[in-house]
Formats: sequence, structure tokens, C-alpha cells
Amino acid sequence: MRDATAPGGTHVPRGPTVTDDDDGMTSSLSHTDDLEPVALVRESGIILRVGTLLLGAGSGSYRVKIAMKQVGRALGIDSVDAQVTVNEITATARRGSIFRTEVAQSRSIGVNAHRIALLEQLCGSLTPGTPQQEISARLDEIEKRPLLYGTWSNALFAAVACAAFAFLNNGGPVEVLVVFFGAGLGQATRRLMLHRGFNQLGVTMLAAAVASVVYLGIVNLLFAVGAVDTIHESGYISAVLFLVPGFPLITAALDLSRLDFSAGVSRLTYALMIMTSAAMSVWAVSAVMGLTPDPAAPLALAPGLTFALRLVASAFGVLGFALMFNSRWRVALAAAGIGMVANVVRLELIDAGVVVQAAACAAGLIVGILANLVAPRMQAPRLTLSVPAVVIMVPGAAAYRAVYFLNDGQTVDALAYGVQAAFVVIALAIGLTIARTVTDGSWRPGGH
Repeated sequence: MRDATAPGGTHVPRGPTVTDDDDGMTSSLSHTDDLEPVALVRESGIILRVGTLLLGAGSGSYRVKIAMKQVGRALGIDSVDAQVTVNEITATARRGSIFRTEVAQSRSIGVNAHRIALLEQLCGSLTPGTPQQEISARLDEIEKRPLLYGTWSNALFAAVACAAFAFLNNGGPVEVLVVFFGAGLGQATRRLMLHRGFNQLGVTMLAAAVASVVYLGIVNLLFAVGAVDTIHESGYISAVLFLVPGFPLITAALDLSRLDFSAGVSRLTYALMIMTSAAMSVWAVSAVMGLTPDPAAPLALAPGLTFALRLVASAFGVLGFALMFNSRWRVALAAAGIGMVANVVRLELIDAGVVVQAAACAAGLIVGILANLVAPRMQAPRLTLSVPAVVIMVPGAAAYRAVYFLNDGQTVDALAYGVQAAFVVIALAIGLTIARTVTDGSWRPGGH
């Protein structure tokens, strides 16, 4: 008796047979593994695992799909088609005339730049014929790697980033110093609770409340003892800017620029939910304290000193965010250099009278081009360089003020700040998209 063959040439051995005593006919009783091509099932599972690991680390849908196709080619799969959202993947693997479709959901939504780099290096190094066991073993190794930095180190990086934000938002020495403590404690609260499995939106609201309450508590204490003349109420917005969902916002914009609406819209929705949760918490604290988050007046500094401090603040802001995203130091320092140049150019253009959106677009273009030049030389994903460099330019303060004024019933002010924030993010994404289109052939019409 010959074994059966499934469509497309996949070998499926025939199961054990039994004879019916009544009519003498023979029927096949097949084990579950014999009913479908087991090799394709296992290979499809490996492909989907790579995608979910990248998705959970914060990678954009474009890179997720590319990585899954690279693994598929290494395993001898003819084609891999995937539909990706912010936390779900539906993938179909085909070999010949047989196929398998699977659906998977990422258990977490976060950012781990180091894991993105490791996974992209793995997928890019695979060659046709790589054994399944080897790929699975390397994925196990990547998945088991702990985060590069502990809770308090991560909180320190957030504190540095937000303190830099405070200066760039016209904050003085008091705001910068107090924001450092408020943001650090807020990020520590956020990370500790997320790692214990609490709801992400609830944790975001609590972290925002901790950061803003700590800030306002310290400045009120300083005011009470006569150490400062004012409450410096404008600075508490900067204390919660570590909650700006930079990775989802930027990857959503890039996905939408490629007309990937399922990924782009879902990521954008997630980012808006995070920002709204944080802003609602800030509004509640403001309402209790009777404060209004009006922008601070520019500091009266000499032009040369302003330029130098902008360079320093931009570099430290990007460095803090890159390390908070779990990047290695060498990658974080490269991102800091790129972001420093681009952000200072943006600020100088604004001071020269250029429209804010046009300055943001130019800065995004600079980041995209520099990231394309630096990333291959460092063997690092462009995303891990470009996103931290751009996050420093995302108008998180304007977005929070928009929600505050909306809750306060001041619709005109809310609309003004909301439109301003949206246009700047769109302009940054346009700059990044132009850079990718110029430097990456797969982003051009007809590219793959």
C-alpha cells in the first residue's frame, strides 16, 4: 500500500487501517498529525513567533512583515502574507498549493529597542535551509534576555529626558531640577506596576498623577520656605512627558504613509488612548490645585548661551529617551547626536520665523537621512535611531494642554493646541517618510 500525498507534494503517511466486519470495507483512522502537513504547521508557528516578538517590542508593521518573510524564505516557504495591527497578527504561509493561516496576539504593548535589534539581526542573517530547531533556539535565547537596565536606571533616564524637555519648554533651573525628581518617580511607578501586570491605561493615569503631584509638592514646599518667589506652575506638564507614546505615534504615521491602515489606525488609537489617560490625570491634579498649564515665557539668555544649552538639552533629552527604550549605549549616543542636530536646526528655524510645521518637517527629514547613514555602519535598525531622535520634537505639552482645556470647557484653546500638536506630528512623519522614500527603494512605488 502506498502513502498518500497532500496537494502540493507534502508527504502525509496513511494512518492505521481497520476492517469493518459487516461489509468488508476498509477505513483509515489517522492521527491528528497525519491530517495536515506537520512541517508547515511548525514552520508557520516559527514565522508567527518572530512577528509577535517584534510587534511586542514596538517595531512597525513594515519591519514585522519583512522579518516574517525573511524567516519564511529561510524555511523554504513560498510566500508569507500578514495583516498586522498594534497587537495582533494574522499570517498565511504558503508552500505550493497548501497553506496555513494562523492568528496571534502580542501579550504586551511596549518598547524594547535592543530586542528589535537582535531580532532584525537574526532575520537578516538567515539563509535558505536553516533548520527549524536552530531558529527556535535563537528565538528562545533572545526572548529570555533580560532588560538592559533595571527599574531605577530606567527611571533615571526618564528623569534626564524630561528635565531636558523642561528646559526646551522654557523652564528655568527650578523647573528643570524639580521635573527631574517628578518624572523619575513617575516612571519608576509606571514600570513597577506594568511589570506586575496592571492595566496599562490605569498605570498611565497613576504615573502621571505621581509625577505631577511630586512636582507640585516640591515647588510648593520651596515656595513656602521662601526658596523661590513663584510656584513655577508651568513646569509640571514637562514632568509627565515621559508618557508621550513616541514609538507608537511615529510608527503609526509611517504605517499610514504606506497606506497600511489596519496597523496605522490601531497604533494611532493606542497612542491617543495613552496620551488621553495621562492628560486626564494631569487635568484632575490641575483642577484640585487650581492651576492652568499655560506656556512659560522664553528665558532671557544671550543668543550664544541659548544655542549651547539647546544643544546640550536636545542631546540629553534624546539620550534619556533612547536608554528608556532599552537601547544599548552606543546606539543611544548615536541617536542623541542625530536628535541634537535636528532639534537645534528646528528651533533655530522657528526663531527665524519659519512656520512650526515646516521646521518640524525639515527636522524629520534630517533625522531620516542621518539615521540612514549611521544605522548600517552600526548594524542597528533605523527605527532605534530615528524614533528617539524625533520623540524630543513631539509636542507632548501641547497635546496635554489640549485635553486640559477640553475638560475645562475652553473649546477654542483646546482646538488650537490639539491642531498644533497634530500638525507637528504629521510634519515630522512627512519628513521621515521623504527620507525613507529617498534612501530605501522598497518605499518607492513598485518597491518590495
